[in-house]
Amino acid sequence: MTTRFTEDHEWITVDGDIATVGITAYAAEQLGDVVFVELPDVGKQVKKGDEFAVVESVKAASEVYAPVDGEIVEINDGLDGEPAKVNEAPLGDGWFVKFKLADASQLEGLMDEAAYNAHIA
Repeated sequence: MTTRFTEDHEWITVDGDIATVGITAYAAEQLGDVVFVELPDVGKQVKKGDEFAVVESVKAASEVYAPVDGEIVEINDGLDGEPAKVNEAPLGDGWFVKFKLADASQLEGLMDEAAYNAHIA
């Protein structure tokens, strides 16, 4: 599984036609302590660039954008009671949603880890 990144600091990992999405460690650091995550409903159709979630921290609220087109097939219910997971393990237990990919070719336009690290440097 390869992880890709967006300029808006989302990450996406794909397994078959299912993509897991969250925010990067850099984004979590910039936000500070996450206190609430608003996630979409399962079944929601999203287009690349659409806002699909909101993260609230002690510093600010920030929108999270879909890196690809797809349908939400699962949300991370664990964030409801423990939003701090976003800070503790942004690329692990702090994931937000799982998408059923509509167009896998959209992944080609996203950054690999080296390009993302250069982007945030």
